[in-house]
Parts: sequence; structure tokens; C-alpha cells
Amino acid sequence: MTLKIGLIVGREWSFPPAFIEEVNRRNEGVTAEFVELGAPYMDEPCPYAVIVDRISHEVPFYRTYLKQAAVQGCTVVNNPFMWTADDKFFGAALATKLGIAHPKTMVLPNREYIPGIVHDESLRNLRYPLDWQGVVDYIGLPCILKDAHGGGWKDVYVCRTLDELIHNYNESGLLTMIVQEFIEWEQFIRCICLGQDQVMPIKYDPRERKYHVEHEHLSPELGRRVVEDSLRLVRALGYDMNSMEFAVRGGVPYAIDFMNPAPDMDIYSLTPHYFEWVVKGMADMTIRLAKNPRPQAREVGWTSLFAGNRHAGGGGPVQDSVPDGSSAPVPA
Repeated sequence: MTLKIGLIVGREWSFPPAFIEEVNRRNEGVTAEFVELGAPYMDEPCPYAVIVDRISHEVPFYRTYLKQAAVQGCTVVNNPFMWTADDKFFGAALATKLGIAHPKTMVLPNREYIPGIVHDESLRNLRYPLDWQGVVDYIGLPCILKDAHGGGWKDVYVCRTLDELIHNYNESGLLTMIVQEFIEWEQFIRCICLGQDQVMPIKYDPRERKYHVEHEHLSPELGRRVVEDSLRLVRALGYDMNSMEFAVRGGVPYAIDFMNPAPDMDIYSLTPHYFEWVVKGMADMTIRLAKNPRPQAREVGWTSLFAGNRHAGGGGPVQDSVPDGSSAPVPA
């Protein structure tokens, strides 16, 4: 019986057909296609061994269905239960718990609330007024203000004064915002992580929003630490498809954004070189998961989120991916 991989996508045009073609041309008893959904019923069997989710963060109906598909035994990339639970403040706490360098971060009460919230009754647990001077004393200036649940550089502000921070916060509406230490970086790296064992560290310029094909951009020591930190985080999160950003200051890679479970996979963004690596890597991973399922029901306990840190070991061998896509084992 042929196993099926389903793909749920949004507006992206280059990755979906390339991925489907790559899986189907291999003749491994696994085929890939776009998922088609009507109105699923609660115990409807899922026809797919694996579903790759690229858009449920913007289409809640898909996320609702994907949790049911996981219950039916489908492996969803990425785990819809974890993706529903993640946010950037949780990520900051997790990285710190794991011993990974992270900018100082605070979470702020919402500026506005949905209708029905009566401020002097519904918000009795909140302390007012907010101690803004205490915020900047801890975080420092300049700082970054951003949506705790956001991505794609939306609702991100560099604030160089306290007045600027308060002004941008006052414009945040219903969003839950975090305020974060600004890292004046010497190097910037974006890692594409696949299957919890492959990491491709790419030189990235956030000012240009551009990847650069430059294989020697990291020293061996820095490259090793970025890969180890990436794998420690992605394994704790249980993500099989993710991108992570590191800002390097004083030789230390700070994990500044690493919960991106629908990473950019466009050929023009990644460049053809890294696009080819991603397409092949995604095909390898999903075919492997189709043939050797990893039931996600056991992952819902998330015990690995809180187990160990970078000094405590554990987590199994780390794979260090080099630019040609091959891997060499290094110690965790």
C-alpha cells in the first residue's frame, strides 16, 4: 500500500511543487499531494501518514483539523499541539532553562482587551500603573518591542528611548507584547532546522532581509555552538521544521528568535543553493516519518521541554550539517 504525505500551504509558490515532485520522483512507495478538506467529522480516519503544515498559524480551521489528524495517528509537521502552545516569552524562559544565551526579556500586560473585559473587575490581578522605569532598568535601551505570538517581522519595533517604547506599546492594541534586550550584533545567523537532526547555519542580514551564500562565515567553534544550541532547542520543542536566528555579540550566539515552525522556504529568499537543500531535506524527513511513524500522542506531555540544559548532557547525539547537506556526529 502506498503511503501518502499531505501538504497544507498558503500563498507560497516555489516550495510546494518542488517538494511534491521531489517526493514522487523517488519511487519509494510514498507519494505527496496537496491536502483537500471539506468539513471533517470527529472520528474521520486521516488518509495521510504525514501532513506538512505551512499555514495553520493563519488559518485556524487547519490547526483544528490537524489536532484531530494527530489523534488519528498522522504525524503532523509541526506538532499542532506544541505550535498552539508556543510564544516568544515561553521561548525565552525555555532557552534560559536550557542554558542557551538569550536576550533579557519581559512580557507586558495587554494594552487593550476584548469587549466584555471590565478593567476594574476582570483585571484585578494586574498591577497598575506599569513600572516602565523598572522595565528599562532591567532590559536597557535600545530595546525591542514585539508581539509574543507574532512572526515574519510583523509588529516589531526598535525603541531607543522610554517615550518611544511607551508610544509603540500604546499602539499595540490586543496583542500581548514582549520587550527584549537589543543585541548589537557582530554576526547574524539564521539556521534552517529539519527533522530534529539537520541544521543549516546560513549567513543572514536582517537589515537587507537577505540570505548570503558564504560557507565560511562561521569559525569552527562558533558553528559548533550554534548547531548544538539549535538542536537542543528544536528537540525540546519537538519541531521537525523550524528556523532559528542567532545574533552574535562578543563571540556569544544569542538565540533571539527560534520558534518559527513555518519557516520561509521560498527559492528567491533562500537562494537556489539553500532551496535545493531544503527541498531534499524535507523529502528525506517526511518519507522517513511516513515509513517509521513517531506517534505524537506521547509528545503531548512535553517532558523534554523541562529536562536538562546545555551543561547537563542528554538528548542523544547532535548532527552537525555542513553546506553540502551531509552530516557528521558531534557530542551533545
